[in-house]
Amino acid sequence: MSQNVLASAAGVAAQAGRRRTFAVISHPDAGKSTMTEALALHARVIGQAGAVHGKGDRKGVVSDWMAMEQQRGISVTSAALQFSYRDTVINLLDTPGHADFSEDTYRVLTAVDSAVMLLDAAKGLEPQTLKLFEVCRQRQIPVMTFINKWDRPGHDALALLDEIEQRIGLRPTPLTWPVGVAGHFRGVVDRRTGRFIRMERSPGGSDLAIEEEMDAAEAAQRYGADWDTAAEELDLLAMTGADHDQKTFLAATSTPVLFGAAVANLGVRQLLNLLVELAPPPAAARPTVAGTDQPVDGPFSGFVFKIQANMNKAHRDQVAFMRICSGRFERGMIVKHGVTGRPFTTKYAQQIFGQGRDTIDEAFPGDVVGLVNATALGIGDTLYTETPVQYPPLPSFPPEHFAVVRTSDTSAFKRFRRGIEQLDGEGVVQVLRSEQRGDQAPVLAAVGPMQFEVATYRLEAEFGVQVKLDHLPYEVAARTDAAGREILRTESNVEVMTRVRDDALLALFPHRWRLRTVAGRHPDLRLDE
Repeated sequence: MSQNVLASAAGVAAQAGRRRTFAVISHPDAGKSTMTEALALHARVIGQAGAVHGKGDRKGVVSDWMAMEQQRGISVTSAALQFSYRDTVINLLDTPGHADFSEDTYRVLTAVDSAVMLLDAAKGLEPQTLKLFEVCRQRQIPVMTFINKWDRPGHDALALLDEIEQRIGLRPTPLTWPVGVAGHFRGVVDRRTGRFIRMERSPGGSDLAIEEEMDAAEAAQRYGADWDTAAEELDLLAMTGADHDQKTFLAATSTPVLFGAAVANLGVRQLLNLLVELAPPPAAARPTVAGTDQPVDGPFSGFVFKIQANMNKAHRDQVAFMRICSGRFERGMIVKHGVTGRPFTTKYAQQIFGQGRDTIDEAFPGDVVGLVNATALGIGDTLYTETPVQYPPLPSFPPEHFAVVRTSDTSAFKRFRRGIEQLDGEGVVQVLRSEQRGDQAPVLAAVGPMQFEVATYRLEAEFGVQVKLDHLPYEVAARTDAAGREILRTESNVEVMTRVRDDALLALFPHRWRLRTVAGRHPDLRLDE
């Protein structure tokens, strides 16, 4: 191997080592978008934090770019932010917390190397939190836990640790510990140094928190009973061995825990520093479908994990979000499309920061690059140079809600079809074609009903099309084949439709009991849920 190639590989490996790519995940309303904004504030890439709805002359959160998100104060789509902090490149992916958008969140988890899980101090582990922890464990994604909203009344800190260990099976290892009960927050003890960090919300809460570091003696004198209680709890943690272990953290069997309040920027600096110090960079090699491992310093490869259109009304374009897995990416380089093998030009490559975007000339493993107007790409597609690479397919969830969508404005039909195709390509909903309804009345299939709200909102806001939904009485979809379609024509309360994106045949049933009845009547019938 030539010296130039060796030097190039070493340079790629060094750049990959500077990357930290992670997702912020949680149950709805636990503070994900607020935390995303607070992390960006501490990295000094935004000047002032605003609440989700914005207050006074403050702008709204940088990651919730869709008007529907800003109006409701929730995230309904994932967003990518990249910024530098302490000579480290941070790729931060904010995700929707609502269960209806689980598929989007799970796709994002294929593109990250670690995750920050937020827990609401007053609510503890909620259903969506449990599901996301389980997904992270299955994918062996290291998780840091930030117990949020400690400035409000909530559960006991030790009780929250017990809940994490008992209900999830991850061993909690606090790196910071609160002084003062939830709702009476004084600051945190850094367990690695033993020093106390007093925290106070800045006036208005839109700037960095006011912090003052002191030793244990000074903290005890100033905070009396609050300090004594925290000291007893710290002794108990030390006796039970609840200390951070990097090996078990990276193996996704333990979770470092921190305390704070993102909306007041309390404890966020500590989280950002620990992400830089402890979160893993991109792995040295990534598994492929062929059973081999693609080395991080090998030829370029990456995969598309998200497609989003019309993020900015001034652009009205489509962006494919690509996670770089190996090699050096250069804008304008010719790569190959893993599905077709055809060459693909990467002329319009951008770094995304909420709604903002800047052209980039190069990127490295761990980075997320936005490929603009890459309409030939689909979710899960691999791009590569030199040796063909195919990464494992991204997760797909079976839909449980179905509705016929129509527009009564015949003059808007071209825009209607274009909008439906766009939503299908992005994975906002699945689009099915029904023989009995025709192409003018496609069927939308969704994991949760809020996906229908997003679809109808975007059809109106982005394509100027008013639509009407007629909900169908189905709850279960099973994959079948051409022979199965003919068999099912004789069954009542069953309908077979074609999924537009891949021509798969889906048999729809009103409930699982009906599916089991039909399957029992036709033993040779193919029905794969």
